[in-house]
Amino acid sequence: MFRSTSLPRFQGLLPYVPYLALIGGILSLSLGTSFAKTLFPVAGPMGTAALRVGLSALILLAVFRPWRHSFTRKDLRGLALYGAVMGLMNLCFYLSLNTIPLGIALAIEFTGPLSVALFNARRPLHFVWVLIAAAGLSLLLPISGGVSTLDPVGCAWAGAAAVFWALYIVYGQRVSHFPSGATVALGMSMAAIVVVPFGAVTAGATLLAPGLLAMGVLVALASSALPYSLDMIALKSIPKRTFGVAVSADPAVGALAGLLLLGEALTFTQWLAIAAVMTASVGTVLTTTREKKKEKLATAAVQKAAA
Repeated sequence: MFRSTSLPRFQGLLPYVPYLALIGGILSLSLGTSFAKTLFPVAGPMGTAALRVGLSALILLAVFRPWRHSFTRKDLRGLALYGAVMGLMNLCFYLSLNTIPLGIALAIEFTGPLSVALFNARRPLHFVWVLIAAAGLSLLLPISGGVSTLDPVGCAWAGAAAVFWALYIVYGQRVSHFPSGATVALGMSMAAIVVVPFGAVTAGATLLAPGLLAMGVLVALASSALPYSLDMIALKSIPKRTFGVAVSADPAVGALAGLLLLGEALTFTQWLAIAAVMTASVGTVLTTTREKKKEKLATAAVQKAAA
């Protein structure tokens, strides 16, 4: 009798599971990154990045066991490039967090995928999104009294992370036809090869302290393993357009996590800048998705006419 009454209620919640997974992934990433920043006084930004990437690689290797798949030398070169830019993206992002708030670092870094989306911009509306994003970024530059507290070096590291995020998308698309689990595991392993030496040089034997390793595992799970797994659940059922719009909330969620967990209060101007970047991102997702649908319809019409 318990099953007959409770099961229909549970089944009614099933359509919401992908969206709950999407929200959970966004929250987990922001919370994990906020927690990682608390390790900076002990391990430093490079040491923390090494812990996150290195332990994530070990977890992903154990779960997905990529050695069960066969790859050619060309495949491995592509995976190596994908993993290298992943590692450099993480390293630069953690270096930026050393001196600027999490929400602002995410907003600056988010211009990487935004730039990729707008690279082939042709319509006037696309350039509107570029201008909005540029206006938001201009508010973050430490050239006016309202945001003079922002460290230019930290902003530069976040900008470098944005460049590597753009390259991560480009190289990631080139290896997207491989099994996803094996691809992420091998990519993260290459990222660890790139990042761990920096952490070993700066933090040394401190990284092997049992307490720090335990916290590093939590960071790796919250910042990598759990968000990636939840994203895979979400992407199976949620349209890419909806997914892209939701992910655009990352800078705001990161800013709130930084405020609540790290005490990183932002000014009104900085919140306005984050809102501008998010608006540009949402607008880009909506307009490019609509155009792709039109292109598919046009192609289908041509094919039908040719037949």
